[in-house]
This record gives sequence, structure tokens and C-alpha cells, in this order.
Amino acid sequence: MPSQGVKLYVQDKHVVLDNGILQVTISNPDGILTAIQYNGIDNLLAVENQEADRGYWDLVWNLAGSKGTKGKFDRIEATSFEVIVENEDQVELSFTRTWNPSLEGKVVPLNIEKRFIMLRNSSGFYTYAIYEHLKEWPAFNLDRFRIAFKLRKDKFHYMAMADNRQRYMPLPDDRLPYRSQTLAYPEAVLLVDPMETEFRGEVDDKYQYSCENKDNRVHGWICNDPPVGFWQITPSDEFRSAGPHKQNLTSHVGPTTLAVMHSVHYSGEDLILKFGSNEAWKKVFGPIFIYLNSLSDAGGNPLSLWEDAKQQMRIEVQDWPYTFPASQDFPQSHQRGNVSGRLLVKDRYVCKDYIPANGAYVGLAPPGDVGSWQSEVKGYQFWTRADEDGYFCINNIWTGDYNLYAWVPGFIGDYKYDVIITPSAGYDIFMGDLVYEPPRDGPTLWEIGVPDRTAAEFYVPDPSPMFVNRLYVNHPDRFRQYGLWERYADLYPDRDLVYTVGVSDYTKDWFFAQVTRKNDDNTYQGTTWQIKFKLDCAANETETYKLRLALATAHAAELQVRVNDDGKSPLFSSGQIGKDNTIARHGIHGLYRLYHVGIPGNLLLEGDNTIFLTQPKSTSPFQGIMYDYIRLEGPASSNGNKKP
Repeated sequence: MPSQGVKLYVQDKHVVLDNGILQVTISNPDGILTAIQYNGIDNLLAVENQEADRGYWDLVWNLAGSKGTKGKFDRIEATSFEVIVENEDQVELSFTRTWNPSLEGKVVPLNIEKRFIMLRNSSGFYTYAIYEHLKEWPAFNLDRFRIAFKLRKDKFHYMAMADNRQRYMPLPDDRLPYRSQTLAYPEAVLLVDPMETEFRGEVDDKYQYSCENKDNRVHGWICNDPPVGFWQITPSDEFRSAGPHKQNLTSHVGPTTLAVMHSVHYSGEDLILKFGSNEAWKKVFGPIFIYLNSLSDAGGNPLSLWEDAKQQMRIEVQDWPYTFPASQDFPQSHQRGNVSGRLLVKDRYVCKDYIPANGAYVGLAPPGDVGSWQSEVKGYQFWTRADEDGYFCINNIWTGDYNLYAWVPGFIGDYKYDVIITPSAGYDIFMGDLVYEPPRDGPTLWEIGVPDRTAAEFYVPDPSPMFVNRLYVNHPDRFRQYGLWERYADLYPDRDLVYTVGVSDYTKDWFFAQVTRKNDDNTYQGTTWQIKFKLDCAANETETYKLRLALATAHAAELQVRVNDDGKSPLFSSGQIGKDNTIARHGIHGLYRLYHVGIPGNLLLEGDNTIFLTQPKSTSPFQGIMYDYIRLEGPASSNGNKKP
């Protein structure tokens, strides 16, 4: 029996897409999803909400020169509707809001086009958007934009985003003031009298379910009766800001599912899109796929819908870039280029030969400085991982100008290929062998941690028994528990951390974040950590030793370094750095920073030495630093001292 083709019904205030599997109702001309009908459920979206608060694109913006990361919320309501494609195999709709000078100061100065696509035999629909700023339009800041879906709270109770990150979730009503206690910030609450008693005493916080872009492929919710899955699938990161390691929100209590295209979370003001008054810009975000599934076997396990969603995600990734979007602004595969090559590492203190960059992250991003990709927010980025021999292939790249960037697990710093690369449609560029020389002056005297841009290898404590999310008990991501910053003062009540090279174990003795100390009067004070080590022969007083400090994140912190006398003026100060807010938001990294501190040999002693790492000021419990890796190198002109 032939399948039903896609049908479009245009009504006065709504349009309806129907392919016989599902129906999608969109407000006309606003372009906001008001209903999704599937598998006998008349509407999967939150029927108790107003129509404009169910499924929508939104953004937060502000006037040029504004400070901070707060702004004006805009649930992008379009003003015109157009049918782009209409046949039995595909319907594509466009909802557009066009900016004009009469809207200055009231509406973000962008032309915004939202598109929705339904295909024959597809158990879902696609959506993407095109943002455009003309050169003559006003300057402004753009803080975040995303797609939000709010589902029925009486239906969707089980959330899944990874094999080991899924669970039954509290109800949104459990977060009401008389059922919960707000903790250090509004997003985090302690459930004191939830409707579902099994959640009593747990912490709920949407940031506990954040995810790196590279892993943020599929997440969503499961309804048990009838068994239905609602999944957001993002097959590519090319349109997302700040590279593969940027963390974004996913799904959380609501039940809510987000597809975040850009945000300042885990990075702060460094990632605000700031547009000048003479700056033209245009970018396509998406498409993403909203996938719906159900059980064919009446007696099947609803949780198996997650496995099916993962399989569908793999299909969508394989099909990228899609061939069906009708916008000329979205290039198809034959309109894109490919870049390949091999990355090697040269570090004579590790190996005399070149080292294959096994597992290196290699990507193309708009031209910039070394490492600029992690704060690049306006262009497209294309990333891959090198194989064990260092070979890489980056496919389906938009035409344009790029630098090639990379970082290699196990080595500090960032690689950049200085020559501009311009992929052409349908052509392959082979780069040959590229060589990364990580920062290095002399031999390693000692090291703490692993150069992986995170603090995950350090000691992450158990949470206070009062602040537990049971999902993360005995979990690899135990750092996602709430309130771990307060555990530092519990574990070090009388003095700060002291780490002895050759004796201490960084997995047990190096706290994952150098945070402030909470005093009995609820004020906070800075902390000083000590690294103690021995030199088994006299230091060369005329030479310089090098301390490498790789930071996984920083928030409103200043890092000072002193050697062998904590009372002296600091040998190094970072100044205030970071607005990542990673510590409060249960991350294990934010923006990567690398500092190189020269230590004159005459400051070092034969025998016992101490390096002091100080945060001198304190204003909040979230102020602090996460270290990625610390290394002390001997002078370049000699073999240095023996490694302890």
C-alpha cells in the first residue's frame, strides 16, 4: 500500500503539516509550534501553556556597549509566511521577520527566517533558521539563541541524553516555592516536598545535564503511556559557536528539550556576539531533526526507544549535509570542500622522533590567533579527530577562508597552521605532514595532572549528603553534583592544600578546583595552595626554569605565583581572569588558558622548594580556578635536574 504523501493545510491562524505519521501545527504568521500530534496523542507539547510557549526559536540580545550576559528576551515571532516547497515528498515553510529602522532599540536588528520541513515517511520534522545583519544596520550584542520545546508534564517523565545519563525526572511542580528550597542560584533547588516522594531530598539543576557540542547529538524524553519518544537530533556542529568542547544545555525538568545554537554558558562575556554598525553577517543554524518514535510491540520496554533514537541519530549524521533544504544559503555536499593531512608532534624531551598526534582534535575555523577557535562565535567550524597515526580528514566544509587549528591530548598548548586555507566546492586539499611543537624549554622536572584541557583527573569529592542527585552517585561525571565547591573547606578546615611531588597522588590529593574558603560568618577568603618538591642538586643560578600552568577554567579569579617565600611580591600574576561560571554550573572545564612563568634559577634551592599558588581576593563561593596540568621544566641549556 503506497504511503501517504505530505499534505499542507493553511488556515487563518495556523498551518498544519501532515504526512500520515504525525501532524505539526504552526502559528501563522508567527512560526511558533503549537501542537504535535503523534501515536494517538493529540498534542505532545505542553497543552497547559499558552500557544506561544510550547515550541519556538528564541534569543537574548542587547544594545551595543551593554555589559554582562543578560539582555532582552525575544521569542522570535515572524510577520510573514511563505510556502517554499509543496509536493507529496516534501513541504518546506518559511516564517520571516524583517527588520527596519522604525524597530531600532525595540527589536534585535536582524532579518530572521525560520524554516520547517516535513518529508514523506519521516517520523519527525526538521527546522533551521537564517540570521542576517546588513552592513548599514545598528550595532548590537547577541547573547544566546536556541530552539526550545516544552512537552506535556503529564506524559513525559523519563529523560535520556547518554547511555549513562538518563533517569526518571522530577515534575516541574516539584520546583514550586512551597515544594522546594532555592539554593545558591535560582536554577538549583532542593526538593523538600515533591509530588513524587522518591525525589525528596534531591537537588534539581538544569546545568547538571549540560553536554559538550561534540557529544550533543541526541537527547530527549520518553512517555510510558503510550510509549512515545521525543528526541532532538543535531547531526552537525558546524553552525554552533566555540568549537567541539563548548558546553551547552540539553534537556531538563519541564519537561524541556533545547537545541542551543549559541550561548555564553561556561565561557561568559568572551562569547557574546558583538556586531559593529558597519558589519554585514549572515549565518544558517541547523537543520536539526525532531524525531518521534514509538513501540511496535505492545509489550516492549519504553526505554528501548532510546536505542532507536541513537540509531536514527547515526542515520542523520551519515546523511549530513542534507540534500533537501531548499534555501540557497545552505550548501549541499557537492558545493563543499574537504581537507586532509597528518599531524605530528615534535617534543625532543619526550621522543627523538616525530610523534603521531593520536586522537588530536583538528578543525577549520575562521582566521584568528592561536586557540581563537574556542571563542569564535560568528563563523562556521568543522572538526574531526585524527587517527592513531595522526591522519585526519575534515569533510563537507563551506567555501571560505579558514585557519587549521588543533590540540593534542597529552600535550599542552594549541597548534595553528598560519597559511589561510580556502576550500573550494567539490575539491580536496591534502595538507601533507604538519608538525606541532608544544611549548617546551627544558626537561620535565615534575608534572601534576594530564594535559587534556579538563580537571577530570583530579580529586572530585562526594557531595554533601544534603545535596545529592542520585544519577551521579558512583558516576564517571561525579563532578556534576551540586555544591562541590563547599566541600573544599570541609576537607581542608584548618589549612589549604599542600601537594608534595613524588609523595602525593593528584587523583587523591589535588582538589579539582582551587576555590575560595567559606568562613563561619558566610564571608569568603582567598586560598593559597603549595607545591613542595626537591632538587637533588644545586639550581643553575644564571638560567631560567619554566613553570607551565594550563588552566581548565577560571571564574573572577586572579592567580599569583610565588617561589620559596609566600611573603614576597608575586613572581607572576594573571590579573583577574574568567567569567566562565563553570564551578557553579557543574562543569569540569571552560575556556582553556596557558601561562608560562619563568623562574630565575637563583630563587630555587638545592633540596626543599615550595611554589605558592594564590588567589588573593574573594567575593563569592564560585570564584576559582580549575587546573588542567602543571609542569616545571629545567633550563634549556642543560639536562636539568633529575626528575623527582
